This record gives sequence, structure tokens and C-alpha cells, in this order.
Amino acid sequence: MSTIKVALAGAGAFGIKHLDAIKLIDGVEVISLISRDLDKTKETAAKYGIGHVTTDLADSLALKELDAVILCTPTQMHADQSIACMKAGKHVQVEIPLADSLKGAEDVVALQKQTGLVAMCGHTRRFNPSHQYVHNKIKAGEFNIQQMDVQTYFFRRTNMNALGQARSWTDHLLWHHAAHTVDLFAYQTGSPIVKANAIQGPIHPTLGIAMDMSIQLKAANGAICTLSLSFNNDGPLGTFFRYIGDTATYIARYDDLAQSTKEGKEEKIDVSKVAVSMNGIELQDREFFAAIREGREPNSSVTRVLPCYQVLHQLEQQLI
Repeated sequence: MSTIKVALAGAGAFGIKHLDAIKLIDGVEVISLISRDLDKTKETAAKYGIGHVTTDLADSLALKELDAVILCTPTQMHADQSIACMKAGKHVQVEIPLADSLKGAEDVVALQKQTGLVAMCGHTRRFNPSHQYVHNKIKAGEFNIQQMDVQTYFFRRTNMNALGQARSWTDHLLWHHAAHTVDLFAYQTGSPIVKANAIQGPIHPTLGIAMDMSIQLKAANGAICTLSLSFNNDGPLGTFFRYIGDTATYIARYDDLAQSTKEGKEEKIDVSKVAVSMNGIELQDREFFAAIREGREPNSSVTRVLPCYQVLHQLEQQLI
């Protein structure tokens, strides 16, 4: 395979991040852009030099030269669209979450095993240099997690995306934002989650979702995780990770990492040499395309992240 030809579905805030990342990767070309607003999609396609534009994923899947699809569409569409891509013989990367139900996730995994295609989910925290640094310390036997303390905070009392634009779908603290930390905790500890507890706050009268949530996790090796999530927080926004271990305490904010000192200060750690880029989305995309070229299972394959969705299902049952 020379140039990998890709379609991207969903030209919203996260789709743009992928388009910007792919521009930095050799041997990959986005040949089709799919989104619900045709005029806006044409504008974006023109900006990125994409020749084929449609509002229907099936139109792109019919392109014979197409090799792979990246899905940045609403959560509720992820499982069905991933299945449609594989049925059309295309490799697929779907943004987190893989599905909004355990059955949906299991259906995607089952089809991947039948087809042998590369199917990957965008669990970006596995790729952020800050978390990769910690992971490398763990693999080298220099650090073991005792506790992860994580805060995921946004202000979303109206249905807006990261660019402040109106969404056509509703985001979810459990099936989207908690998925990042549930998967990362098991990945970093190298140990399956054996206990999971959850409580949630009031349901928003318009959005129909809980705006606040608290989750506790325990891994088989004894490590624990406490996760607080909110759509009611005025700021700062984003996710803050504190890794408390046997030899150090690390604090991660997206692609930044610091080590906490006994005096309560933070000493910044240079993670610029951890990977070929500081951009977690770019590193995620590089892994997807490398797995296609090398005919191997990628990090964050749908099979490898399935345990996360099993835990989310357990937590959802507690919240019903």
C-alpha cells in the first residue's frame, strides 16, 4: 500500500483536530469528508483540499479507492457506523466512545474478529506524551500506581461542542468522559478493574443527563482510582490527573506533566522527546495508519478497550 486513502466522518471540533493531525503524517490522504451540513462541509473540504463531499457515509464507503475511515460522529452512531465501515471492507478508527452500550461495543469487536480489519478506538490518553511517560516508567519497573485521582470538569449547561457551536446530540459523562479514565486506569496499572462504584447528581431538565458524577475503581493489583466528573464547573476546564505511586507523584494535564515535590511544588517534566509529536491526536492517528501498513493490532484496538465498556456497563446498572 502506497498512500492510505481516508474518509473522515464528522467535520466538527474533533474532526478538525484529526484533519490537522493527518496533514503532518506522510503517506496519508483524506479523499472524502462526510458531515450533516453540506455547505459547511464543502467549506471545510475546500480548506483541506478534499475532493469528495457528502452527507451520507454510504457514499464514501462506495469509493473503491478508499482504505480507511475515521469516525468523529455523534456517540450514538459510533457502533453502527463502525460496523458499516468493516462490512464495506474498510479499516476504521472511531472516536471515543466505541459505543453507548456494552452490546454495541461487543458487536463491533465480534465483526472485527471476523473481518481481521484494523478497528481502533480513540482512547487518546494512551497516546498523550504525559501519560506515555508514566507508562514507560511503569514498564521499566521504576514506578507503580497506588492511586489515581482524576477530575474531569467542563461547563456544559447548554448543548455546545468544544468550539462553542450547538451540538446535534447530547454528550454523556459516563459513556464518553469516564471512558477515558476507566480505560487509562486499567492500561496504566496493567491490571483489570475488579470493583467499580458510581453515584450521580440530579438529571438536567432539558439535556436529560446527569451533570455531576463520582466513580471509584479498584484494580486486581490493589491500585485504586477516584474520578470526579462535572458539566457544572466554571473552570478550569479539562481533565487533571494525579498519579500517586510508590516512588513519585505525577500530575498530568493533557500533554503537560509535572512531578509533585514534598514541599507541595510542581517540577515540570520535559515530555517533548517521549514520542515524535506532542499532539496526542496525531500520535493516535499515526498508530492507526501504522497498524494498517504493518497488518497488526493497534494500541487501543476495539478488542483491547472492550473491558472499559464492560466496566461502564456495570456502572450504568448502578445508576438506573
